[in-house]
Amino acid sequence: MTRTDQDTWDLASSVGATATWVAAARALASKRADALIDDPFADPLVRAVGKDFFIGVLDGEITDNSGDIDPEVDPEAEYNLRRMVNMMAVRTRHFDDFFLTAAAAGVRQAVILAAGLDSRAYRLAWPAGTVVYEVDQPAVVEFKTTTLANLGAEPTAQRRTVAVDLRDDWVSALHRNGFDADKPTAWSAEGLLMYLPPEAQDRLFDAITAVSAPGSRLATEYHREGSMPLLERRAKAMANRWGRLGLDVDVSALVYYGERTPAADYLSAQGWTVSTCTRADMFAEAGLSVSPGESMESLQNSIAVSAVLR
Repeated sequence: MTRTDQDTWDLASSVGATATWVAAARALASKRADALIDDPFADPLVRAVGKDFFIGVLDGEITDNSGDIDPEVDPEAEYNLRRMVNMMAVRTRHFDDFFLTAAAAGVRQAVILAAGLDSRAYRLAWPAGTVVYEVDQPAVVEFKTTTLANLGAEPTAQRRTVAVDLRDDWVSALHRNGFDADKPTAWSAEGLLMYLPPEAQDRLFDAITAVSAPGSRLATEYHREGSMPLLERRAKAMANRWGRLGLDVDVSALVYYGERTPAADYLSAQGWTVSTCTRADMFAEAGLSVSPGESMESLQNSIAVSAVLR
């Protein structure tokens, strides 16, 4: 499904299905004996979405050995499920640590943009008085809220949902739900930027900066300049690989291409003090190796950004 200006989705289609795919990877990562993360809500949330492909992944019915692998279509080993689970594990741990570090520094207001099936408002040890805002499309917000309530889950912070599309006036919606621009905020834009047109990415950062008090923090990620053609090729190969097993989502048709200012550079110009690390750095920190035959290129092209507003 190709993107349109006012497209919408649920968690089984389009961009929403990518959030479910990521949650399935978090669920598998959480079940490992040497787990880097603990997300007990990922599995039941993915099952509640009800898409057979994702349930098959959770149940071990769909694995890296499932189906016929065509080397002409799927030439690189890094498209396997193990690699994706590792990537989501280190990314999740990175963003978890970002929020916990901000909380330890006294930040008591957090905003998770494009929250999807993120369950940090329920699973992190937030200090008393912390308010966590979750921003996403109305159908996504309603699904997650209802599903977790039916599971008997209770937030570990004051959770406030903001049911709005980020292409609309989400800042006003945030304020209507109690957001205080005079207090430092911890912002996350995880797995989001490539689903925004380049100019929308700039507007997002402008809006965040405009309502952030000094001492606010921001975590996001982007891909190195010039790496999008490589990402497109890999996304198409992944779509072919998993499409043969029932996943009707082609990420290459969902992301926006074109030149864009690297997030680190843009934020620095807006008055943020920025630090970066690559996904390869995260793998090394976690003690995860890259198997022979797997490329390091994608890990080195993925840049995580942590920033503090001066």
